[in-house]
Amino acid sequence: MSHMMITGPMQRGYEAVLTQEALDFVAALHDRFHSSRREVLAARDVRRAAIDRGRMPEFKAETREIREDPTWQVAGHRGAPGLEDRRVEITGPASAQMAINALNSEAKVWLADLEDATSPTWDNIVTSIGNLSRAVRGTLAFTNEDTGKHYQMTNPHPPTMVVRPRGWHLPEKHLRYVDDHGSDTSAAAALVDFGLFFFHNAQELIDSGRGPYFYLAKLEAAREAKLWDEVFSFAEDYLGIGHGTIRATVLIETITAAFQMEEILYELRDHCAGLNAGRWDYIFSMIKNFRRHREFVLPDRAQVSMTLPFMRAYTEHLVKVCHKRGAHAIGGMSAFIPNRRQPEITENAFAQVRADKDREAADGFDGSWVAHPDLIPVARESFDAVLGERPHQLDRRREDVETTAADLLSMEGLDMAPTEAGVRANIRVGLGYLNAWLSGTGAAALNNLMEDAATAEISRSQIWQWVHHGVILDDGRTITRRLIERFMAEELATIRRHPADHYCDAVQIFRETALDDELPDFLTTPAYTQFLVHRHARDYGHIAA
Repeated sequence: MSHMMITGPMQRGYEAVLTQEALDFVAALHDRFHSSRREVLAARDVRRAAIDRGRMPEFKAETREIREDPTWQVAGHRGAPGLEDRRVEITGPASAQMAINALNSEAKVWLADLEDATSPTWDNIVTSIGNLSRAVRGTLAFTNEDTGKHYQMTNPHPPTMVVRPRGWHLPEKHLRYVDDHGSDTSAAAALVDFGLFFFHNAQELIDSGRGPYFYLAKLEAAREAKLWDEVFSFAEDYLGIGHGTIRATVLIETITAAFQMEEILYELRDHCAGLNAGRWDYIFSMIKNFRRHREFVLPDRAQVSMTLPFMRAYTEHLVKVCHKRGAHAIGGMSAFIPNRRQPEITENAFAQVRADKDREAADGFDGSWVAHPDLIPVARESFDAVLGERPHQLDRRREDVETTAADLLSMEGLDMAPTEAGVRANIRVGLGYLNAWLSGTGAAALNNLMEDAATAEISRSQIWQWVHHGVILDDGRTITRRLIERFMAEELATIRRHPADHYCDAVQIFRETALDDELPDFLTTPAYTQFLVHRHARDYGHIAA
């Protein structure tokens, strides 16, 4: 019989997560959807190759009827308790301490992130699912062994939990699906994360007056949303839960998905709660998809602001589409974070976040993300000023917005040349984040900014883009591999090193993904296999490849 085989090491407590029944469910998901997943991933390669040849994304003629049909609506927040008011959502990994801090906060929603804010070590994934299961039941607690400080859930009305599984492209190599012929393949990380959490917690969430809610990451097309909808329907049937109980919010964080927002809502309409403007991955997607086209070269990351025409077109179109179809529009995350020991940094972070959230609330968003509990009051003030006692502003249709393909692809306002400071910042972020990621930390505070996999992707892909096109710095120098190698060596010399650091490996990953002739689709995919699977297996004498 087909089954899921554990190839990662078992630790104390894993048995509560990796039960036979839960693994059988994950195996059923893999058996049913593995081939469809491979098809949507292959379609990504076809789209990217077409863009390389000069065929730009466009609003699809064959789905015009969906976009022009005024009658259909998504399920939205109807029948989804806890998702009515989403004015402030706090994001972060599902480590015990971070989870408790989020659940004890005054946010409306907690995005429990198994994706970009989590380094996908085997222990992180299994432990995170266990933490989420205890959080659902209100029993999550944690004692910091270094400080002796005890953390526990104390909030009588905790934020609504929304879980973000890993993207379709990622494997989970510590679980392998074995078919009835004895052949085996790595499990899909998305189905592992969704399946384990859903199996253990869906009914418990329903019984407690909430529901199984998810964020969907890295979607590139409506067909990928349809696949998730099929997964949801299958899962509901498997556990005997009513159709449409699951609610999903889709991150629009790729340029190709931006052209299919309405189609994505349509395919997920029975399970869809809204869309989110995932700004950092969106910028990365622009670089990756148009990597061969010099006219899409971007300047320093700090200069790619939300007020630029192509970013305004993307966010305003998202609000209009969502409200037209009864879906919440959720804003993205400003990277600025406070520093409790440095008031001037905190003051700047508050000012930056306030301006960001004021703009989103004024544009019609129904809520937005923050990455730190101290930023919740700042964001809430911005949305309270616009919403008042209303839970959302779905009635604001933004009929003044008319978005064309040219608007989404406009490079107006981006004629600034990159700077040496911008290049060095990308190197510092790339190496610093990779060092943290290899150490098991998926969200890292670097230079008073919250960096995750998405911002690291921007850092290395911008370097690739500038080198590949021979871009000229503002001081007249050409950006070359040799210049990047020199800057990298100089930046490494300034870093205070510790025996447990992984900077040697970080340099190898950064060099391979930023300076090779071809731009890899993702930074984390090869790094995961080489360092979090193979190297872990060698270090601990366990075969998990």
